Amino acid sequence: MAKTRPGKRDLDSYTIKGTNKVVRVGDCVLMRPADVGKPPYVARVEKIEADSRNNVKVKVRWYYRPEESMGGRRQFHGAKELFLSDHHDVQSAHTIEGKCTVHSFKNYTKLENVGADDYFCRFEYKAATGAFTPDRVAVYCKCEMPYNPDDLMVQCEGCKDWFHPSCMGMTIEEAKKLDHFLCSDCVAEDDPKKGGSTFSTSPLADGKPDNKRRKR
Repeated sequence: MAKTRPGKRDLDSYTIKGTNKVVRVGDCVLMRPADVGKPPYVARVEKIEADSRNNVKVKVRWYYRPEESMGGRRQFHGAKELFLSDHHDVQSAHTIEGKCTVHSFKNYTKLENVGADDYFCRFEYKAATGAFTPDRVAVYCKCEMPYNPDDLMVQCEGCKDWFHPSCMGMTIEEAKKLDHFLCSDCVAEDDPKKGGSTFSTSPLADGKPDNKRRKR
């Protein structure tokens, strides 16, 4: 009587080939791209399994870079920004090149040093429609743009809004030397600030760090 072929089995972990780095479910990984010269793909591991021949596969949920989304990269996207997509896949574990960390937007802004394998995510992305969740973001400065963590901003002591030095007629070097700052509206004792401004994001959405940004 023929033996029943054993099926797949779930694994608790996988050690990246040629390294001592251990990948577990929930970890974020860098995966080898199809095209040489392109940056690695980033994914979150949802499941690890092996077949009867010990071939290991991983079920992943992909992160998209802004330029891979329908809206493309926009001015307020950070260099290390990713979108958590609804695109799932099954890949050979051998395509995993390394591990990385995808931080929340708030935690990313608190990093003293951003490493090569540090990324952040503030939006979920629907690959089929190009929609983002959340679908609106708070805006800052006279230019009314969402916060880009790569750009220096200064906070007005009057209205508590944040401003790009260039929008205030300053250089970054000048802004760094400031002990106190009042925006032109507060200096002129202008009308009260309008409230509740937001920016539509399909292309984009919310996640202002509490310690650096304040919704109006």
